[in-house]
Amino acid sequence: MNHNNSLFYSKENFISLFKSYSNTFEMFIDDYNVRVRKKLVPLKDYIKYKNINLTVLKKLYLHIVNNREYLSRFYNTSLSIKENIKFDREPMTKYNINNNKFVNFKNIIRNLHLLDILKNTKSGIENNPTFMDVLEDIYNNHIIDYKILTPSALHYIDNGRIGSVYSSFYFRASIMNPYIVYSLNHNVLKGTRIFTPTLGWSSYAYGFMESPNVSEYVGTDVIKDVCSKTRTFLKLNYPLKKHKIYQSPSENLLNNKHFKTNYKEHFDLVFFSPPYYKMELYPGDKQSTTKYRDYDTWLKIYWEKTIQLCLHVLSPGSKMCYILSGYGSKNTGSIYNLIDDMNKITEKYFIFEEIIPLYNKNVHVTEHRETAEKIIIFHKP
Repeated sequence: MNHNNSLFYSKENFISLFKSYSNTFEMFIDDYNVRVRKKLVPLKDYIKYKNINLTVLKKLYLHIVNNREYLSRFYNTSLSIKENIKFDREPMTKYNINNNKFVNFKNIIRNLHLLDILKNTKSGIENNPTFMDVLEDIYNNHIIDYKILTPSALHYIDNGRIGSVYSSFYFRASIMNPYIVYSLNHNVLKGTRIFTPTLGWSSYAYGFMESPNVSEYVGTDVIKDVCSKTRTFLKLNYPLKKHKIYQSPSENLLNNKHFKTNYKEHFDLVFFSPPYYKMELYPGDKQSTTKYRDYDTWLKIYWEKTIQLCLHVLSPGSKMCYILSGYGSKNTGSIYNLIDDMNKITEKYFIFEEIIPLYNKNVHVTEHRETAEKIIIFHKP
């Protein structure tokens, strides 16, 4: 794996995003505020109001003073990249596809798109700040999110486990393990010329390009930085494999005459995990959930036109695979049955083949069968 310093954060680069704090505990109580949804409350008043245990609060203070220790540990676990990350393990088997296996392969993706994944992509659930927003507040802005001072969080802090509070309480955009892409292609899909209607934070490109039988990869996305970094990543690491990245909404790509002509019935596999409607809100005003604000319009324009694009670019008999779940939207009280609603549109154009379970404890949906993630496979007639 070719390391390019302009693409990836070193440990020192990452830690330098945050400030150190060296004042006394008493000054800390005076300096800090508590964010309670949209309001800021002085910490000294919040302590009295909530009867916060000062012994446990001092452990939080010491964590802030020594934040380099936590930040270094987080980097080593979630962002560090080995000198050469090649896919040298056996692919996952068809019915044991697990997004939490070989998680070190996610690190290169998380590091490559650090700010977009940990800060700029927002939760569709109200009052659920991002992981980086919370860290920037507590280390740089002297603001503690109120959830950190709840009894359950203080229990973790008292036991030296504030990392569990950050990772469990706050939002991080989901990442598909590129090893899933590699494993699915090796054991199930067997594509050689690949098109993806989203880039999946470059994880699709990484997984497919590690597949020996893949000769060409083409993908599109609307996030400029993701497109740019994916291009650079592919150029540096896979110069002998054909690749092309478009910056365009997938539903508009058939309006591109060059793309429409060059890729008519060209690919033997389409693969992606489409947006789960409003579960994750990505940066930029070209996102499908920004342009099509109600669910039915989103299905008709974003999803159906994307499916028509897939039909156009696939050769007859070739497979289309997407990963999907239904989920509950707490901010609206609604349930979007994404699997049924989106599959109903897909079946107007494609023939259903099978559904394979995907094991993923980290996705922001519940685990019962209506909302668990599924790998759904169709083929073009």
